[in-house]
Amino acid sequence: ASKHQCLPPRFIGVTGTNGKSTTVTLIDLMLRESGLRSLLGGNIGNALTEELLKSGIGSDGPEKEYDFIVAEISSFQLESILHFRPRVAAILNITNDHLDRYEGMNDYIKAKARIFENQTSEDYLIMNADDPVVMQMMAEVREDGDKRPKILFFSRLKEIDGIYVKDGVVYVNFSGGSPYPLVSVEEIKIRGAHNLENAMAAALSALISGCSPADAGNVLRSFPGLEHRLEWAGEVNGVRFINDSKGTNVGAVARSLESFDNIILIMGGMDKGGDFSVLKDLIKKKVRALVLMGEAKEAIADAVGAVTDTCEAAGLREAVELSLSKASSGDVVLLSPGCASFDMFRDFEDRGNKFKEAVNKLKDETARNGR
Repeated sequence: ASKHQCLPPRFIGVTGTNGKSTTVTLIDLMLRESGLRSLLGGNIGNALTEELLKSGIGSDGPEKEYDFIVAEISSFQLESILHFRPRVAAILNITNDHLDRYEGMNDYIKAKARIFENQTSEDYLIMNADDPVVMQMMAEVREDGDKRPKILFFSRLKEIDGIYVKDGVVYVNFSGGSPYPLVSVEEIKIRGAHNLENAMAAALSALISGCSPADAGNVLRSFPGLEHRLEWAGEVNGVRFINDSKGTNVGAVARSLESFDNIILIMGGMDKGGDFSVLKDLIKKKVRALVLMGEAKEAIADAVGAVTDTCEAAGLREAVELSLSKASSGDVVLLSPGCASFDMFRDFEDRGNKFKEAVNKLKDETARNGR
């Protein structure tokens, strides 16, 4: 870390519709594991501006305490940038979200693409090679050599420049070197296809920032995941309850559904203008029953209600009880609302905590009744 001591901290910015919080947390842990000094900010309980003010960055001197600032960057923030230039920019995925704010998908893509607007050939751009919309953004990357960042990819499906999965192993592959194994997919503690993508994006960002492969691998083997993101909430009568309250858009629900089978899905809340019908095939394949609540319940029922057993609940407690009544041992009850929480809760954390409370109550009642 000493070689960075006299330089201002370099910026690692992560954007995308889903997975930002998990990815920046992993990058921060990996850099710290390698002895680099990292400051983490974003939509995970610590706003970046607050963290910067607390640390004194921008005044004379305290900025030397950090090698890197790691932050998740939303499309809203990117709309108003002027000179923002991350040393490393990662784009995780782009799905329909916040279409209540944007005219259409192209405006949303253009907002996200601003993350690399000021990058130069000294900087790195990391993109999801498996996401067709992210790959469409390649058209926005400048062709001019000096102004074009170095581009690396992550992929679950194909061998590329960057980081990829082959035969159940994650390989790192930088141009000019030979690919080397980082960690096997089985060893990564956070589960699910989307978390594998987050893990690869994080490892790639950390490795090009000076983290050692051994340290990146250790973090992937030990990091248990964030609260309210596919978080284990308990088990009742052999039925597992999973809290994915942070799943506030359709893309997040799709990614969570891919992680399980035999699901009782609890959805609903305040509609953000997402197209629920894109979930139809996944729900048909994976969801044994759909329990709806909140303002968006009619919209969701209209879009996907016909493909599975669908019912409505007045609130979260009732939704949890209904889900258990429809589940058999071995099933998963998944709270992945696909909507904002503000119609019934303070925020997604409040919703997730109330879900966990309801599961615990159910557990106690079941134990008391000896069932």
